[in-house]
Amino acid sequence: MATADWNPLGEVYYRKCDFYTMEWAGVVDISKHIVAVSTYGGPIALMKDESKTGRVVTNLKPVIGIYTAAGKVQSQIRWNSGNVVTIGWSSTEELLCIQEDGVVLVYDMFLTFQRTFGMGQEAKDVKILSAKIFPTVQGSGIAVMTTSFRIFLISNVDSPRIVRLAEVPGLNEAPSCWAIVVTDRQVRALVAKGEELFLVDQGGQYQQQQPDLDENSGPITLMAVSFNSKYMALFTQQGFIWIGTADLQKKYCEFNTKSTKLPDQLVWCGNGAVVGLWDKLLLVIGPDKDWIRYNMDTPVHLVQEEDGLRIIGNETHEFLQKVPTMTEDIFKIGSLKPGAILYEASKEFQNGNQKADEYIRMIKEKLDEAVNQCILAAGHEIEPSKQRMLLRAASFGKCFLTDYRPEAFVNMCQMLRVLNQVRHHTVAIPLTYTQLEHLSMPVLIDRLVLRKLFGLAVKICQYLKVPDNEGRSRIMAHWASFKVQQREDEEKLARAISQKLLDVPGVSFSEIAGVALKQGKKQLAIKLLDYEARASEQVPLLLEIGQDQAALTKAIDSGDTDLVYTVLLHLKDKQQNPGDFFMMIRSMPIALSLYIQYCRQQNLKIVEDLYYQEDNSSDEGNCKVTRSYLLDHVEERVKLLEDAMNCFHRCKNDFASKQTDEQIRLLRHQRKLEDETGHTYADLSLQKTLYKLTIDGNHQYVEKLRKEFKVPDRRFWIMKIYALAEVQEWGEMEKLSKTKKAPVGIEMFIDACMKERNVGEARKYLPRVPPELKVKCLIRLRMFREAAEAALENKSEDDFEYVLSRLGLADRQVAEQIRGMRGQFGARK
Repeated sequence: MATADWNPLGEVYYRKCDFYTMEWAGVVDISKHIVAVSTYGGPIALMKDESKTGRVVTNLKPVIGIYTAAGKVQSQIRWNSGNVVTIGWSSTEELLCIQEDGVVLVYDMFLTFQRTFGMGQEAKDVKILSAKIFPTVQGSGIAVMTTSFRIFLISNVDSPRIVRLAEVPGLNEAPSCWAIVVTDRQVRALVAKGEELFLVDQGGQYQQQQPDLDENSGPITLMAVSFNSKYMALFTQQGFIWIGTADLQKKYCEFNTKSTKLPDQLVWCGNGAVVGLWDKLLLVIGPDKDWIRYNMDTPVHLVQEEDGLRIIGNETHEFLQKVPTMTEDIFKIGSLKPGAILYEASKEFQNGNQKADEYIRMIKEKLDEAVNQCILAAGHEIEPSKQRMLLRAASFGKCFLTDYRPEAFVNMCQMLRVLNQVRHHTVAIPLTYTQLEHLSMPVLIDRLVLRKLFGLAVKICQYLKVPDNEGRSRIMAHWASFKVQQREDEEKLARAISQKLLDVPGVSFSEIAGVALKQGKKQLAIKLLDYEARASEQVPLLLEIGQDQAALTKAIDSGDTDLVYTVLLHLKDKQQNPGDFFMMIRSMPIALSLYIQYCRQQNLKIVEDLYYQEDNSSDEGNCKVTRSYLLDHVEERVKLLEDAMNCFHRCKNDFASKQTDEQIRLLRHQRKLEDETGHTYADLSLQKTLYKLTIDGNHQYVEKLRKEFKVPDRRFWIMKIYALAEVQEWGEMEKLSKTKKAPVGIEMFIDACMKERNVGEARKYLPRVPPELKVKCLIRLRMFREAAEAALENKSEDDFEYVLSRLGLADRQVAEQIRGMRGQFGARK
């Protein structure tokens, strides 16, 4: 019968089912060990407790062993550090070993050391009395009580930050018991001082709590907080168990065990019942004083879970839980729930009995509900045979539903296949469906990876159609990182990893190579990097390994200039002799070009030295010329230009040599002019120097420079006209305009006058303007009507169109008059 192992606890039932027969049977006696078990089907840690063996051993270090939930040994080490107060597991299945000096050592489940941290100076100085490991929103926390009875805690072992809790007033001896209560993201400690309870927090405050205890119950000697931190159980010296809410404000019951002996353990079974363990006696107590008694064959250790209680013994691993509501609805004797009737209909159908049809008719209106009840009940069964019976019933029922959506049925089938695989004794993760829902499938995959069960993890991801980047690729990357740590031939390792991963998208060979490098396997890292497709990941590690040439080649091939610069600058800083660096990059035109481009912006002297080394006198000279303009001192600039001129002589670049020589002479003239006049001429071109001299009235020196530098007449005249206009030398301008054989037209004088906005002076030159330029000059003077008349007089439609195109600058009345003149072209013809 399905209800044969059910035991009533008030109005509900509890059942105990088997997970495993322990592989350590006959070898391990857990009553002689300190036991720490990770929740959600996690591994078991055992440390021999010499105080329980009856032997007096002072200097022998204990052995810590890690076992699967089926009792199979995974790893063992001889402890070689300080005295351990407590061991326990974090939410990420790391083993936390808390020493009496406050040092916490963290190991993975294969007892590979990960990291360490301390619980503060006081813990180190005065030692630790006891410690608690507890779950938090951030992960896992640790609280310690020192021998001075102060409590220090951290809320997250991954980023430890020590907080000191408030002190219990008048606490001069060790408390009879204490516990950690986590509520609303706040971590507090509940400390028992005789019959008094104090709740202390991180803000330095304490509250005295007064639970509704029997006056004869005596001091509180043991506490247990439920898995969800909402409920509390207290055991008193006189054998009473108080059950209520975690804030101690509501009492459900107070149960008299009639035993003053302190339980070996006091824990919660899920969140609905309290379990006390005395030697081999298990007492389950409900909130209404109902109880169930179990007699165990061997010593056991209890582990509270979200939905039940794991009972780990020397020979078996069992699970005690409240019978789920949907399971009770289906299997309870005399149940008329839709799921129960559908289950019976399915059995009758398999037996070929027509009663199946009658049962289906009974629940026709509630068939959908019945199917869902059977599906959910299947999820809460441990035995595959019961799962199949319930799923068969659900499948039978959904055949009669025309619009049934199969997602829930398919999803449950998938989840049960996964659960049955991970529950198998070779994997030994005894998860329930409720626990898996809370834990989530990605976390379960991660836990398989932690156990090095890569093949199973990949198969589950493929079965559930998990995207490669979240499933297969990520798992195979972990596999490869584990593989490179093995003591095998590096050539074979590289070949094996590449064969497995080349067709796996998204795998970073550089990360795997990084792991190999940390293991001291340099050649393996180099071989693995050959398979890395992303140069941005490949190149930095090549540099770290010392493969400079390969790193530069890969960076150039990638086409990423930033990556090439990264390599070049790294190599430059690494080389003691700049010449060696230049020799390395000279055979790579792209690298050389990019480095030169970089140096042109940062340090031209380096580029200059590079060209000197390459015997490239022309570019060396150009660098010297460019660099000369960065110098403020004229003599230094001249010296650098003279060096540049020598470079141009060597490469027979006569034009550059001549231009440089002229620049040197101009610089010296400018320096002389500055000394004589006090005016600034530095950094001016020859044209601007002449212009400034003209404005300053130094016409003699202007003529001198004109002759020395052979300034073309037209350029000189244009400069002089505009300079005279700027200083309002209208008379000189007029004399200049009357010079015979002038190299510029009279319109240039008009433009110079108009630039200075002197219309009157500009009009003086109008009579001397040639007819073909008269229209444009009149427009320059904004004489639009006269320009139109001149265009008519010249019979030039092009000039008239030009006038029309410029009318936007004219008055509206004038513009209309001019547009009206357009018809005169036909009349004049």
